[in-house]
Amino acid sequence: MTTTKTLGWTREQMAQRAALDIANGAYVNLGIGIPELVAKYVPEGREVIYHTENGLLGMGPAPEAGLGDPELINAGKKQVTAIQGAAFFHHADSFVMIRGGHIDLCVLGAMQVAQNGDLANWSTGAPDAIPAVGGAMDLVAGVKTIHVITQHTTKTGEPKLVEACTYPLTGPGVVDRIYTNLGVINVGPEGFHLVELAPGVTFDYVEERTGGNLVPGPELESP
Repeated sequence: MTTTKTLGWTREQMAQRAALDIANGAYVNLGIGIPELVAKYVPEGREVIYHTENGLLGMGPAPEAGLGDPELINAGKKQVTAIQGAAFFHHADSFVMIRGGHIDLCVLGAMQVAQNGDLANWSTGAPDAIPAVGGAMDLVAGVKTIHVITQHTTKTGEPKLVEACTYPLTGPGVVDRIYTNLGVINVGPEGFHLVELAPGVTFDYVEERTGGNLVPGPELESP
């Protein structure tokens, strides 16, 4: 039996690409899902301090199997470690850090991102949807820079990058940069600015799978 290689980046490669853009010394909050993988790929020699809204600054990587502490978890209830000098604090104090603008970067997943930077990542709005906004609304309102990691389309092929979100918003006009399996995209005045293509992917291929206006950024040659 033969398998067909998926075009573009894998989840791990998306996380690795996103990690390259995190500045040395940054205070960073990582969302649940693909964003959690980013911590594995920060370049050696670059110091990044991870914050989790349930009350830890200085979050380390996941522990080895069987060596974790069930009481040391991230916001997604997954076991983590704590680096030397880490601090534990009340949940309310964690949100003071977020709302006070003390976190430099947040990396989140998304259900939809609009071409003006609107983000929908907590509910489809369906009557049977389970509300699970968590700290996302506070994060997008209080963190200085918002990056998103997501597959470019849904499992059924519908675009996640759209002209306007149809799902309930997490925050209006908050997204700065998007990493998908097809490339790296900035949110700009003309809509989605494609600044980097994944290997083997063309501008036309991305444009066909994007619901909003897509233009080549200055980093790419015009198609």
